[in-house]
Amino acid sequence: MSSGLAERLRNETRSLHAAVERQGVMGQMLRGGVELPVYCRLLRNLHAIYAALEPVLVRHRADPCVERVYAPELQRTPALAADLDDLDEPGWRTQPLAPATEQYVQRLQVLDAEGSRAVIAHAYVRYLGDLAGGQVLRRLVAARFGLAAGRGTRFYEFGPVDVVGALLRAFREGLDHMPASAADIDLIVAEARAAFQRHGDLFDQLMVPSPG
Repeated sequence: MSSGLAERLRNETRSLHAAVERQGVMGQMLRGGVELPVYCRLLRNLHAIYAALEPVLVRHRADPCVERVYAPELQRTPALAADLDDLDEPGWRTQPLAPATEQYVQRLQVLDAEGSRAVIAHAYVRYLGDLAGGQVLRRLVAARFGLAAGRGTRFYEFGPVDVVGALLRAFREGLDHMPASAADIDLIVAEARAAFQRHGDLFDQLMVPSPG
């Protein structure tokens, strides 16, 4: 039986999603005006979020709900590190993170310690955005910075179009067929809304140059 979670997430985060994708540095990217140092700051902060999120999904993949959306081929931490090695300064791992990212990582650590199914919301917000909108961003980034095929855009690469489509379908089907209670579903939807708000805070903060 379908839980209807995918539709609830889509419907109850739609307005937040639409606002956040035009907010701060993300809106600047979509307008084609982001500079490389700013883009690298974005990647560094996303790397920190994925480096916190993905081990949580691995540790809790035995949970029958988390298992439904856990897919190793979706992991983005190595791809982000490779892009940063291509595009950023050699010491990018030691650069300071935005306060919103620090708070995001702390939230993921809390969910990890609690074994909360709310972590599924963060997989939804990140991976579905990467699989869908990320394909547009890949072309924008490559054109903006004159990148050769595959260089600096690994973050957005999941394979051919049919593979991307299959991954999207599998993730949505996983959401709809997880054995989640009504309380679990409410929790995941609320956490997804909060996750979009956290992204909006991050995108706004990245518009401000980092010290030094």
